[in-house]
Amino acid sequence: MEHVDTLILGAGAAGLFCAGSILELAKRPEKPRVLVIDHARAPGEKIRISGGGRCNFTNLATGRDRFLSQNPRFCASALAGYPASEFVAMVDRHGIAWHEKTLGQLFCDDSARQIIDMLLNRMRGAQLWLETAINAVEPRDGGYLVATSRGPVHARNVVVATGGKSIPKMGATGFGYDLARQFGLRLIEPRAALVPLTFAEQDLDLCRPLAGVSVEAEVSHVEGRSATRFRDGLLFTHRGLSGPAILQISSFWKPGDDILVDLAPGRNTAEELKTQRGQGGRIAVGTALARILPARLADAITTELRLDGARLADQPNPRIESLSQRVHRWRLRPVGSEGWRTAEVTLGGVDCRDLDARDMQARSQPGLYFIGEVVDVTGWLGGYNFQWAWASAHAAAKGIVSAAVSSAAAD
Repeated sequence: MEHVDTLILGAGAAGLFCAGSILELAKRPEKPRVLVIDHARAPGEKIRISGGGRCNFTNLATGRDRFLSQNPRFCASALAGYPASEFVAMVDRHGIAWHEKTLGQLFCDDSARQIIDMLLNRMRGAQLWLETAINAVEPRDGGYLVATSRGPVHARNVVVATGGKSIPKMGATGFGYDLARQFGLRLIEPRAALVPLTFAEQDLDLCRPLAGVSVEAEVSHVEGRSATRFRDGLLFTHRGLSGPAILQISSFWKPGDDILVDLAPGRNTAEELKTQRGQGGRIAVGTALARILPARLADAITTELRLDGARLADQPNPRIESLSQRVHRWRLRPVGSEGWRTAEVTLGGVDCRDLDARDMQARSQPGLYFIGEVVDVTGWLGGYNFQWAWASAHAAAKGIVSAAVSSAAAD
């Protein structure tokens, strides 16, 4: 039987970082024994494919308000304990060149593989078992007995870093949720987030012919008296709408809700069309609108409103206002999303009420920790979910090391 101090289930961003943090934080001469297990063939596969292969590894604007959870305050402690600047400093120490894109998003100049290599280098001294299945986890002898396909492991601590259910082709499963239920922890029902939205036939009649057309848009979701808005790229697809603005709003949208799309944010389509009408109204409405929107989109909207071929000069103000309303306040009701297959993250997960925010430990089960995406903390698009992985993993590692020090002092 293998005996370790800490067994980490999952060799993704949170699991690899937690292993490295435990070894880094431990001050005692004899390093703790850490084992990371994953059923995948390679570690950090979601890191490898993230950010178009360049890994959007954090966001400089990280704050509690950029995360969704049934307990919005829960993530604050971990994020404060390990801010984005700390991870950036580590990236710099490892000589990884990076650049900032819009809205504080940081990417590797070269390859996401550099982040994986950094994490593996940082956890040197820990064991890594790949292509290894977890068959059972049971409390045993002041710790946990874990049955694996490579034999039994006894661990004082078990850290669950198995992720959510997003992107099943990368090996994602609901194992972490099953484990939480086994030990009596509550779950917030998981659902796909940061995912393209799908629509009924009447809306697809517009979307399908425009597949591949992109535009900057502001997408809104109204709930009660509050509205959530994201201004970013929108992409028409054969199934509906995608692009960063849609992925962002998908985390807030619920079945039965409408979304509102402004296809030309910051512009006044009505006034611009009236100005064009005054300067030379013989042009077609579609031609005039194509000076504001992509030509294919402008043609589709004028056709929808039965204005294809119509002259701008012949359009009275009420009709122009109606056209402007269609551009700036396009109301849609999605029928669903593309689901786990294309979702970037999971919304929901292990209920934060059952975890200690200081160290991510289960309140009712000493030595059992949950970190990363498996927890009911979901970030916006743009590096926030990686920062949650680093921060929650660091919090757990700090708690594990601190508990070990206290235990040694007591002995």
